[in-house]
This record gives sequence, C-alpha cells and structure tokens, in this order.
Amino acid sequence: MTRRDTAPARLGRLDPATAAFADPAHSIGYLLRVGFRAFSRALEVRTAPHGVSSGQWRFLRQLWVEDGLTQRELSRRVGMREPTTVVAVNSLVKAGLVARVPSDRDRRKIHIHLTPRAVALQATLMPLVAKVNARATVGMTDAEVDALRRALRQLAANLAAQVDDAPVDEATP
Repeated sequence: MTRRDTAPARLGRLDPATAAFADPAHSIGYLLRVGFRAFSRALEVRTAPHGVSSGQWRFLRQLWVEDGLTQRELSRRVGMREPTTVVAVNSLVKAGLVARVPSDRDRRKIHIHLTPRAVALQATLMPLVAKVNARATVGMTDAEVDALRRALRQLAANLAAQVDDAPVDEATP
C-alpha cells in the first residue's frame, strides 16, 4: 500500500471540520506562508542588487517609519524575537545601513539609527515594493485589495490577542 492509499484512512479518524484542513489549499496559515515566501522572493530579487536582503528589508522598513527605535521596540514592530533582531541588526551594521547608539537616558537601551546610505535607499527601494504589490494584486479590484488588507490585519490581531492572553509556561524553553 502506498502513502497515498493510506491517506484517506488517516483522515477518516478526524472530524470533518478538522479533516478539511488536511488539504493545504484549505489552510489559511499554509496559504499565507506560500504567499509570504513568494512575496519575499519577488522583493529580494529586486532589493538584493542594492545590498538589502529580505531579512534586512523588514527592519529597514520599520526604521524608515520611525528612526531610532530601541532594539526591543524594533523587534516588536517587525514581529520577530529579540535574538533574531540582534542577528538582523548585526547584518545591517555590517552592511553600513544602521548604527547602534546607546540611550542617553537608560544605559540598558540601545537605539537603532539609519545611516545616510540607508536613508537614501528608501527612495530607491520603496518603488520596488510598490511594483511587487502591484504584481501580486493583478486581477484584483481596489475593493478586493482593501478587503484583503482588512482581513489580514484582523487575522493578525486575532492571533496576537490569543498569544498575548496565553499563559506562559516557565518550564518551556
């Protein structure tokens, strides 16, 4: 018996509401992941020639909105864990795109500031992201794009609220 032959038997043990998600095409999380990866690849093809990886892009974009964020706040806004942010900021420093500046008020805080090179890159890179967004939404009306944005914001808020309300298990690494 092949793996394919046993799949229906395994699905038979699931209730119908759960079994529907066995097909990745029915899973919102799976579809978001596929879409995210496609977006990341499409954007990185355009930003890499300018020395910016998709991992660095997320952080630059937030710093263009508000320069001088602390590493912790930058991590929160990008939706990454702090150790991941440290690695990304290290790569941005090495690339000459940001500088770490200790806080005048609290020595424990480090602020991340854009370099003049990074500030100048905004005018070059933002039109590229506009093109990727336009390409991704070909065939969609403005109303559909607006509805998609609203739905994705709501989805993120719903899941963030769930995580924020979840009890923390101190024993879990």
